[in-house]
Amino acid sequence: MLPFFFSHYDSLVQRYIIYNHASTDNSQEILRLNPKVELRAMPRYSNPESRLGSSIALEETCWTESRGIADWVIVTDVDEHLYHPDLYHYLAQCRAQGVTIIPALGYQMLSEQFPKQKTLLCQSLTRGACDAVYSKLNIFSPNEIDAVNFRPGRHSAAPTGRVVLPARDELLLLHYRYLDFERVRKRYAQLLTRQQKTDFAMGWGFHYSWSSEQLRETWKLIGSRLVDISQPDLRPWETHEGPRWWRSQDLRARENQQVPPWWRSPPIRRRRSFPIVLHSLMSWLKKWKRRIPI
Repeated sequence: MLPFFFSHYDSLVQRYIIYNHASTDNSQEILRLNPKVELRAMPRYSNPESRLGSSIALEETCWTESRGIADWVIVTDVDEHLYHPDLYHYLAQCRAQGVTIIPALGYQMLSEQFPKQKTLLCQSLTRGACDAVYSKLNIFSPNEIDAVNFRPGRHSAAPTGRVVLPARDELLLLHYRYLDFERVRKRYAQLLTRQQKTDFAMGWGFHYSWSSEQLRETWKLIGSRLVDISQPDLRPWETHEGPRWWRSQDLRARENQQVPPWWRSPPIRRRRSFPIVLHSLMSWLKKWKRRIPI
């Protein structure tokens, strides 16, 4: 995926900081060929029981060294391509309007064959399905945002600082995961071996354990909902399906520097409370059932 990644971002990005997680293929050789790349080793797990938890810790801090240097910072995976028909000028326009965060509308891109090298995927592979889960905050101003507060997988966030959204959602996040079924199946099996105790307990990366049949069903579902993101009449701010966490009342309150108390609750603690409440409810139902006269 690296050649596609650089083809997409090289005209926009001045500096890449890429973290290598013990790759054994020729990724490091490819990375060193790009003069904009600074290659770093992935830090040792700050949370040894969670691969995803350690990633969150890195994503929360890796961008802060860009303060005072960059207008925008992008925190992304290699298969995530930010897209706008005129991205450079769109970002310049947002900056002139005082916008500080630009969440992107997610699309799962799909292809039965792995694309040819040295192509711009946003022009050669343009069919994808709306996926609100992959509507993420990948780009923001490092000078105006104090903290991003990513949720696991960066599927939502709770940014603090001077938070200003664009008037409408024009930016897309093209997620090029589903390229060549057999390649994806093998990749999932590989990623499953990296999961840690907490990842399994929380269900993070659950799709890595899918059978071939489960993956194929998901593949078919995505294929049945494809749209062409290159069409000039797409109007994603109107047609993209699913909720947008950044348009919630809570985030609008954050723009006015009002901090809702629940933002401060650690996501793991909130998620763990569910089975406790459920257990209490089931205990109450059993007691109530015993009181029913026969």
